[in-house]
Amino acid sequence: MVKCTLPWLEPELMDVVRLFDGADGLDFFVESSFGGTQFDNRVRIGEREFAFRDVGAFSTPLEQKSLVKRYAKLSLYRALSELFGKDLPWGSLTGIRPTRLAYQQLEKTEEFASLFRELRVSKENTDLVGRVLAAQRGIYEKREGNVDLFVSLPFCPTKCVYCSFITAPIGQTRQYMPAYLSALGRELSAAAPLIGNLRSVYIGGGTPFALEAGELRDVLKMIAPLRKNGCEFTVEAGRPDTFTEEKLQLCRDFGVTRICINAQSFSDRTLEAIGRKHTAADVLAAFEMAAPYGFEVNCDLIAGLTGESLEEFRSSIDTAVSLAPENITVHTLCLKKGAKLKEERLVRTEAGAAQRNVLEVLPDGVISDMIAYSREALTQAGYEPYYLYRQKYMAGAHENVGWTRAGACVYNVDVMEEISDNLAVGANAVTKKLYLREGRIERCGSPKDLPTYLEKVDKIIEEKRKLWER
Repeated sequence: MVKCTLPWLEPELMDVVRLFDGADGLDFFVESSFGGTQFDNRVRIGEREFAFRDVGAFSTPLEQKSLVKRYAKLSLYRALSELFGKDLPWGSLTGIRPTRLAYQQLEKTEEFASLFRELRVSKENTDLVGRVLAAQRGIYEKREGNVDLFVSLPFCPTKCVYCSFITAPIGQTRQYMPAYLSALGRELSAAAPLIGNLRSVYIGGGTPFALEAGELRDVLKMIAPLRKNGCEFTVEAGRPDTFTEEKLQLCRDFGVTRICINAQSFSDRTLEAIGRKHTAADVLAAFEMAAPYGFEVNCDLIAGLTGESLEEFRSSIDTAVSLAPENITVHTLCLKKGAKLKEERLVRTEAGAAQRNVLEVLPDGVISDMIAYSREALTQAGYEPYYLYRQKYMAGAHENVGWTRAGACVYNVDVMEEISDNLAVGANAVTKKLYLREGRIERCGSPKDLPTYLEKVDKIIEEKRKLWER
């Protein structure tokens, strides 16, 4: 537990504590004070005490408060780093958008690297951020009236053990499908007058291809009148065991430009362990099936999946590269509340018996090696990182990175950098309205579970309309 002389800092400081395995069982006290351009922080961890002094310039009370937070977190990080004898790849950064911090710094100075060095971010990750910003040139556009449309289809064939989304096996939720599609239609009709310059459309899940072909056709028909400018159109098709020629043809007929094939791994052993009902051969077959339709393709992989070896992960990267999709996204395992793997915490003993209440997590060094290999192999294959984000509880305190060989995804850039309105429909969808002149974002979230969403859809529609009128 963290106690601080500035109580409003305590949640931020706990985020730093969570970066270090084993630290959340310790007690911390942070004495934070400041005057002029000087910021002093004393950190007490048990019997040990650390003192740090930093200097930073500011011109407004808001900037001063930001520096108070920055240096308190940095001081706690430095104390923990010394206590545990290690540095972390993102240093004291706990926010999910390191690139956003870089953009903010570039608005003040000509470079951001010195700030990242101060925050103890590794050179490799500082360079990675620089490459992402370079790849976003020509896509990054911060302008009033830009909007992206997200359509949520929270249905999956099965639920993976690491998944914390609201999805459940479609066999348990299919009874809601007719009412859900009707509610989507009402939301999309109401969204039409709210759409300005439509940058992209993204149908996500869940696994959108878990729908029957006729149901998918209904969704695509609802969207067609809203997409008049031929903008980017992504369907996160999902698992290969849901692919059919009919669904792919429907996507082509309705102007879809990009699909996602979520392999996660090319190891059959891993796929079985995480709850997938398909094999690596099925993933290869999905790529082959999709090839004649001319979509840009993204392939998802996850570093740190329970029990997977470094060699298996390397093989998955190599296989993905050999398939030459336009985009490859490398996620780091992140276990949140609601994930079966986190809640049941299963691990295999030496005897092979399943035991509860113990979580098998790959060592940080192995996950770091996985991330390092993905960066090296993808760079050598001609891919560039074009967006990245982080989450709490990520294994090894790493990140998720989208790589592009050709055709970076506009939707991913807009959402991760928060530079465009996001009009989101469906259960568990979060609409974001940007007020660029005021430097703020307002959100409107839909209920996660299907019955509650269906019950409140009219209220959700009205809340979005009011949000756009403010």
